[in-house]
Parts: sequence; structure tokens; C-alpha cells
Amino acid sequence: MPLEAGLLEILACPACHTSLREESATEESPELVCESQSCGLAYPIRDGIPVLLVDEARRPA
Repeated sequence: MPLEAGLLEILACPACHTSLREESATEESPELVCESQSCGLAYPIRDGIPVLLVDEARRPA
């Protein structure tokens, strides 16, 4: 389930405050990915709710 465009516009990476983009390899694992080249953390979306906790984020590969 995609996030509303208005919500995505106001969300920012809690680690570096850069904007986020929605991405998903599969429908079961959607993520919000930081657009910063130096940060790049990927935050999970669970049950349609973004989990914007640095401890829950996946580090870039």
C-alpha cells in the first residue's frame, strides 16, 4: 500500500534530515530510503506505517 504523496513530502530521515523516497523490492517489504549519498538508510514500512527509528533501519549494501 503506497504512502500518500503529502505524507512523503513532509517525512525526512531522522539521522540526517534528508528527504526519503518510497522503494520496495517486494510488496511484503516496502521501505523508505534516505536520498543522501552519505547516509542511505532504509526504514521499514510495517502495516502501512513508516518506522522511522535509526535502530530499525537497514544499512545500505
